[in-house]
Amino acid sequence: MDKTAAPLVLFNSLTRALEPFVPVHEGEARVYSCGPTVYNYPHIGNMRAYVFADILGRTLSHKGYKLTHVINITDVGHLTDDADAGEDKMERMAAAQKQSIWDIAEHYKQAYWMDVRALNIRQPAKWTVATDYVSQMIEFAQKIAPAHCYELESGLYFDVASVADYGRLARAQTDEGEGRIEAVEGKRNAADFAIWRKTPAGEKRQMEWDSPWGRGAPGWHLECSVMSGEVLGFPFDIHTGGIDHREIHHPNEIAQNQAFCCKVDEPCGLDVPANSGARMWMHNNFLVERSGKMSKSSGEFLRLQLLIDKGFHPLAYRMMCLQAHYRSELEFSWDGLAAALTRLKRLVLAVAQLKERAGESAGAVPGPKFAPLLERFDAAISDDLNTPVALTVLDEIVALKKVDPAEKLSAIAVVDAVLGLDLLALERRALRLRPKNADIAVDEIESVLEQRREARAAKDFAMSDTLREQLAAHGVEAMDGDPLGWEWKLG
Repeated sequence: MDKTAAPLVLFNSLTRALEPFVPVHEGEARVYSCGPTVYNYPHIGNMRAYVFADILGRTLSHKGYKLTHVINITDVGHLTDDADAGEDKMERMAAAQKQSIWDIAEHYKQAYWMDVRALNIRQPAKWTVATDYVSQMIEFAQKIAPAHCYELESGLYFDVASVADYGRLARAQTDEGEGRIEAVEGKRNAADFAIWRKTPAGEKRQMEWDSPWGRGAPGWHLECSVMSGEVLGFPFDIHTGGIDHREIHHPNEIAQNQAFCCKVDEPCGLDVPANSGARMWMHNNFLVERSGKMSKSSGEFLRLQLLIDKGFHPLAYRMMCLQAHYRSELEFSWDGLAAALTRLKRLVLAVAQLKERAGESAGAVPGPKFAPLLERFDAAISDDLNTPVALTVLDEIVALKKVDPAEKLSAIAVVDAVLGLDLLALERRALRLRPKNADIAVDEIESVLEQRREARAAKDFAMSDTLREQLAAHGVEAMDGDPLGWEWKLG
């Protein structure tokens, strides 16, 4: 690690404070991110969490740590209400679509992975799938049950009063704490949650297993405790997720981790961060969309594929995410996405021009003129992943005059290794707005544009106008004098 670089400081949701990153294992960074429940397509608000986690992972790599990043796939146990109530989301979708629950899980898992690739999110060290860890979940529950759980007719429940500081992550302000949970007769506390759900008498689930508490399925909260501990070991460095997990899912996960990790004769409160299972808990804020099409319950919601179908390259959405700090709310709008696309276009065009100028010398190391800028970039990204400031430093690097183009390309590569905009590989033609329902092929557009250039060179302006109108009839705007050199867009 570069000893002259800025120290990495991150916001810990558990303490509500900025803290220096001090790894549990020297030179390593172990990170667990709550992944999707694969009962439906992810919406773009869901995907903001994985862009954030990717930036965190890329930053840890940039700072010289050996990164082990784990993302889980939930294919059982997540109920229709995050507060531990309702039906299993997977079972309900399988019944609605009249398909095997395993087929449902596979279809939506592949759809999620497609979005991950489209957003240039790096592959984690391991994808953990919940149904692969059921035996370990039963063993985990058996260990904590004697001191922390009790059995009811409907399943095994965790007694939140059995651990210190329950709900601290959420900053619960009421006696009920995390009590937005279904009323189950016999529960000791409103916030108690299911560790294992028994299959009701006379029913059969597609996903169920035998356990000491009867045939059934694990609770959603149990899954992440088991998978993170199994792969990364307790305590690990950072647990990430969306801010919605901060209120119920993660407090319950922390309670289970305390029960599993702490010894009876030792203090087990959350003043010792490692007792929570992870030294730091980090959460990204919401993506806000005013039309209400962010909710999957609406039937039609904002998927990444919808942005692509409307002609936007998915990395324009990544750019949009980077323009806001991960802890700030980000409002989605089509105008905002278009502005992010334009900013991305300018960077891609600048890189293309640099490649032409650099020629055979591409790959040079950044010279001393870039050192102050790269130090400012490192300081920005080390300051709780301040990507908006990091982007402004990138703009300054691109704008720097009288420098070797190969060195500038190398400096851009250093920055882009963290921001993940794929600037050195992305081609400008890929960023043209071209909706899925367009009725004209790119090759045809290019052919007409070439004819139009020839007509204008020959001062045949009548033919030039005719060809412009021909393109316009297909929704193509010929952009004469476009400073970005895009020449056309399809609206």
